[in-house]
Amino acid sequence: MRKNTTFTFALFALFALLGGKTFAQNHKAGDIVGIWYNEEKTSKVQVYQERNKFFAKIVWLKEPNDKETGKPRVDNLNPDVKLQKTPLLGLVILKDFVFDGTDEWSGGTIYDPKNGKTYSSKIHFGDSPNLLKIRGYVGISLLGRNTYWTKTILLP
Repeated sequence: MRKNTTFTFALFALFALLGGKTFAQNHKAGDIVGIWYNEEKTSKVQVYQERNKFFAKIVWLKEPNDKETGKPRVDNLNPDVKLQKTPLLGLVILKDFVFDGTDEWSGGTIYDPKNGKTYSSKIHFGDSPNLLKIRGYVGISLLGRNTYWTKTILLP
């Protein structure tokens, strides 16, 4: 009876350590390609591949026009004044991600038009193939935050 209890505890501890997830699955590089809702569902982002790198651009906005001017929203918080009139629709916000061959896309950056800042970033799948976990950070990945995108089958 004691051995069974010890085994059960060890198995429970292993699952707790892994966060309840199974071991990493091997993915294909193009698995992240598609249309994704941002976490707030206020925009859709198209992830696409160019050669061996992955990028993403905004292809739909819940509120495409500025409430004050009625004109299309622009990247007005961009630190580069020359880019502040760039429309948000079509804006590339993920750049230069490379697939590691198993379960991570890294080496890229994510741009946040809500604050005009660019962060180093890594991409993993969340708890399902319909959920991307994107970690933006400064310096090391421990100093950052996650955002989650949900796959949509709807075109922009």
